Amino acid sequence: MPYGYNGKILHVNLNDLSYEIEEPSENFYRTYFGGGGLAAHYLLKDLKPGTDPLSPENILVFALSVLTGAPLSGFSRYTVSARSPLTGGFAETEAGGFFGPELKFSGYDAIVIKGKAPRPVYLWINNGNVEIRDASAIWGLENAETLDKIREQVGEPRARVASIGPAGERLVLVSTVSNELSHANGRTGMGAVMGSKNLKAIACRGDAKNISFADPEKVKELVSWHNKRIREHQPNINFSKFGTPMFVVALNNAGILPTRNFREGTFEGAEKIGVPGLEKILKRAGSCYRCAVACKRVVELDTPYRVHPRYGGPEYEALASLGSFCGIDDLAAVAKANEMCNRYGLDVIGTGAIIAFAMECFEQGILKESDADGRKVLFGDAEGMLWLVDKINKREGIGDILAQGVQRAAEKIGNGADQFAFTIKGQEIPMHDPRGKTGVGLSYALSPTGADHIETPHDVAFTGDGVNYIKPLGLLEPIDPVALDAAKVRFFRLGQLSWSMNNTLGICNFVAAPLLALKYEKIIEAVRAITGWETNLWEIMRATDRSQVMMRVFNNREGFGPQDDRLFRRLHEPLPSGPSKGNRIDEEELRNAIRLYYQMSGWDENGIPTKAKLLDLNLEWLPEAK
Repeated sequence: MPYGYNGKILHVNLNDLSYEIEEPSENFYRTYFGGGGLAAHYLLKDLKPGTDPLSPENILVFALSVLTGAPLSGFSRYTVSARSPLTGGFAETEAGGFFGPELKFSGYDAIVIKGKAPRPVYLWINNGNVEIRDASAIWGLENAETLDKIREQVGEPRARVASIGPAGERLVLVSTVSNELSHANGRTGMGAVMGSKNLKAIACRGDAKNISFADPEKVKELVSWHNKRIREHQPNINFSKFGTPMFVVALNNAGILPTRNFREGTFEGAEKIGVPGLEKILKRAGSCYRCAVACKRVVELDTPYRVHPRYGGPEYEALASLGSFCGIDDLAAVAKANEMCNRYGLDVIGTGAIIAFAMECFEQGILKESDADGRKVLFGDAEGMLWLVDKINKREGIGDILAQGVQRAAEKIGNGADQFAFTIKGQEIPMHDPRGKTGVGLSYALSPTGADHIETPHDVAFTGDGVNYIKPLGLLEPIDPVALDAAKVRFFRLGQLSWSMNNTLGICNFVAAPLLALKYEKIIEAVRAITGWETNLWEIMRATDRSQVMMRVFNNREGFGPQDDRLFRRLHEPLPSGPSKGNRIDEEELRNAIRLYYQMSGWDENGIPTKAKLLDLNLEWLPEAK
């Protein structure tokens, strides 16, 4: 019998509202483990290259891992994948919360969804039983109303629900999949893919006792060790005490807080939107399934805006993207915009980046009041920012153009708008300036999903004594945050495999190696105790390498190549002021680093994995390996 997982994958055909259950072999699970690698298997096997991402033919995958739902802190994450309507490439977006474990308990390790329902529907999975239910009465509702209505309809107040809001229904390209209102699969537009399939939500309920572990006593021992370590390990203490908002002031002090569309690296209002300001409206800490860190912030406001705690509170990315990136230091407005994004199902990073782009276009005279209902929205305009969030969700007026993402919006606006449109592979940029940590620059350029800040650990943590955290990877010397040499490429390559391992195993980066409490050897102990497999770091790192290669093959099929592995012009320009004044990414150094990465990865000069690389990773089933 399988331990830690069900051995069942649910295949849903929305065209005729049918489903079937696949029972893969143990070797299948041991090959892919879960997450993006498992999803990539189905996309490469069954999705025709060139498929319109918003057509019924696109395939949507919800993938857990063999560890999801184990009672260790951070073992709650799941992946949603498809061909991205935002980038046209591989989509891999993770979320924590409670939905992933509940799906595991309800009987399945993944859901593969094809087709388009003839009317709005949602899936209801209850201890292995599957129903495809009519969603006409909840189509159009925001996420909280959707959650409440589905729980009422299924008669289960503890059902966990992953849903789309109105933005996903309207095919906004930065729309999300949301679970429990404050945990989002935020990037790459997966909400729009669900909307294109008339799929409003997936609801599930199960019993944790449905999953057994190979060595339950060892699992209990690891839970106890890990929770104790979280209380003692300083990086985790900081996450528990401050959450991700602590990065606002820290990055501002370093001169690399993204400000006004990456024009600057310091923001005069950083303390107002960072921890000092947030503590004034903080209601409590929030958490994910069985997690002792509780890094999430839950806020509440009655005035000047009503901000409901059901929607959690702004994390660092929201505080920066809707705050400093838009030149706004009004924390109440930022918190309200974050709540609106969670209500409507909008990615806070993408939405903030779109608005900052529009603000600079207004500033430059590219957009005029006549383009926006007589309104001119400039940096610092909090009311204008909230107005644009609403317009993007409704796809009204200028919002209909902006709802297509920065790259497409710039093409439609024209008149030089592309000079201020900063995307990579079509995706808006997260809130980390690589001019102070060049490994993040490589992350942006080389991530298969477009600009991604969680592709590899960030360089700054591994200077000085911080190198001790990454010595198990064979990285023995401290990292220079602003270098872009062979040592940095090696760090990026191995760090990418490390964080990809966390995604593949469904483990949160905030609890695990290299920086956080769960050390590499403890991760391996957990895999062994949960699954019963005699495994090691080598096998799991090969699985993550396999995942990365499959994503690259997918993108190669869709026409991506070296020309897409790049940064944008503003990052090649020096920061104008602040502690990192003068820092820039040299274009030639970046190109040389990318070529070296290709070679280290076993790819050819065009960034295509070689036949030998595919065969080495047991990917002989791919046509490229024949």
